[in-house]
Amino acid sequence: MPRVKRGVTAHRRHKRLHNAAEGRKGTRSRLVKPAREALLHAMAYATRDRKQRKRQFRALWILRINAAARQHGLTYGKLMAGLKTAGVALDRKILADIAVRDTATFEQITQVARGS
Repeated sequence: MPRVKRGVTAHRRHKRLHNAAEGRKGTRSRLVKPAREALLHAMAYATRDRKQRKRQFRALWILRINAAARQHGLTYGKLMAGLKTAGVALDRKILADIAVRDTATFEQITQVARGS
C-alpha cells in the first residue's frame, strides 16, 4: 500500500479553522488547538444564547408593558387578564412596542382592558 501524506488535507482543515477563529486574541487565532477550543466554546455559547435571547426579550417586553400599564393605573397582570377577557389578541412584542412608541394608543388599550 502506498504511503499517504496528509499535509494538504490537514492544511485545508487548519485553514478553515483559522478563518473561523479570526478576530480572537493571541494564540486563539494563531495556533490550531487553542483556536479549535475557542470555536467549540463559541458554538456552544451561540447555541445556548439563541434559546436565552427569546427569554430575555420576553422579559424585556413584560417589563416595558408593566411600566406603561402602571402609568395608567393598572398592573401587568390585570392588563393582560383584562385584554384576554375583552378578546384582544395582541402579543407582548406588539404591546411593548405600542407602549414605547404610541402612548395614546396604549391608553386606549388600557381602557379596553379595564372594561370601560
